[in-house]
Amino acid sequence: NIFANKPGTEQDEVKLQNASKQIVQTAILRAVQQVSQESQQKEKRTNSSTSLQLERGKLAKKHEKN
Repeated sequence: NIFANKPGTEQDEVKLQNASKQIVQTAILRAVQQVSQESQQKEKRTNSSTSLQLERGKLAKKHEKN
């Protein structure tokens, strides 16, 4: 190790390792969130016609009550 004779460099190395781990974890989390959001949006698109029909049905029932 080149930095063996300098004090505090091991701590710096540990800090760098921790920081890089955190960056990687954050990146993975963001990627997972993005993928899940995209899949939810796709589901919404495929279910949109069904849900629109359901909403129309609910609205029609509300108007019937009034």
